Amino acid sequence: MGAKKNFVLDTNVILHDYKCLNNFQENNIYIPIVVLEELDKFKRGSDPINYNAREFVRELDELTDEDLFQKGADLVQGGKLWIVTADRYHKDIPASFIEKTADNMILGCTRYIARQHPEIKTILVTKDINLRMKARALGLFSEDYTNDKVVDVDIFQRAHETYENIDADLIDKIYSQPEGIDADLLEITSKLSPNECFILKSVRNSVLARYNPFTGTVKKVEKSSNYGITPRNAEQSFAFEVLNDPEVKLVGITGKAGTGKTLLALASALKQAGVYKQILLARPIVSLANKDIGFLPGDEKQKVAPYMQPLFDNLNVIKGQFTSSSNEVKRIDEMQKENQLVIEALAFIRGRSLSDTFCIIDEAQNLTPHEIKTVITRAAEGTKMVFTGDIQQIDSPYLDAQSNGLAYMIDKMKGQDLFAHINLVKGERSQLAELASDLL
Repeated sequence: MGAKKNFVLDTNVILHDYKCLNNFQENNIYIPIVVLEELDKFKRGSDPINYNAREFVRELDELTDEDLFQKGADLVQGGKLWIVTADRYHKDIPASFIEKTADNMILGCTRYIARQHPEIKTILVTKDINLRMKARALGLFSEDYTNDKVVDVDIFQRAHETYENIDADLIDKIYSQPEGIDADLLEITSKLSPNECFILKSVRNSVLARYNPFTGTVKKVEKSSNYGITPRNAEQSFAFEVLNDPEVKLVGITGKAGTGKTLLALASALKQAGVYKQILLARPIVSLANKDIGFLPGDEKQKVAPYMQPLFDNLNVIKGQFTSSSNEVKRIDEMQKENQLVIEALAFIRGRSLSDTFCIIDEAQNLTPHEIKTVITRAAEGTKMVFTGDIQQIDSPYLDAQSNGLAYMIDKMKGQDLFAHINLVKGERSQLAELASDLL
């Protein structure tokens, strides 16, 4: 246990994780009054940040019997919580930053606390990089909120593992036995994670394989077509393998643009349409051209239509594999009419219980860890959850490759029998798209 510290919280930390007060151990927490004023602006609405603002205010309300302004309220972890009023705004700040903005008032509060308690290290916690830079310019300590950050992000850069010098006779058995071979026959068993997909090589043969934790076997991965979509590389075959297994209830598919993440998930879902009552495709709404959804004309469905278009594009790619009069295309159209195939904004599933549903969440890198948890806990019996995304293409200003919900989920769920992660590394959209993704 180190020396006690004082932490000053920015508004974006609370909007990112409304339970953040529980994550500072025995240290003290200070909340500038301007942060509460900013939270008040976020209380109304159906977006996740609006929910977080309301929940945090409720948590504060439970401490109303405490003197948050003078004596501070005792926290469960051992520290204390204070609300700092605007009259504690340090007079040095206007000399460096003239405008009296919310950010500058938070800086003023941090400077005031640091001067009042020189024996204790005072740290401003914010997910705003610019505010951290301004704090350092004033000689103040600042840091990102790292409680839910993923340390190992290398797994999102590399492809599958390849295990060499495998006994060629064992590989022959994998080919000849559809159920696979006992995983203990391979010396690499201790290195394998549940549902891990890999390549086994010997001096004369090789095989795409998967470790199945439910049977304790290593089995061959078939290069099978799903609703007209055929895998073009090993990783895409691996993706179909775990997407088509009903025992794997949670799947994370990552990769750069053009690797086929959403297309593979949708093709697999359509192949299994008879297994699930509904196929649900959803994605978080990210504002276009810095305009909120309210600026767009039309009713609710018309407003979200531009955001959902990429999902419809993937659906059209699958339809394009067949003639317009084919049974496959007719079946897709019927599913849409009967609400068996639904494409909608992610915000609309809050509060719902999803049973017997193949649920695909696209662009999941734009979700916070708490939002990811909220979505997964919607899953009832018979539901499969698939999250797709590229952790290098994050549109939220307060998330990065380490703190986004998709990376967090994959990091926390690895090793679980119900979970599988496939990282797609080769772009298959076009030669031009692959070149742009690599060089630009």
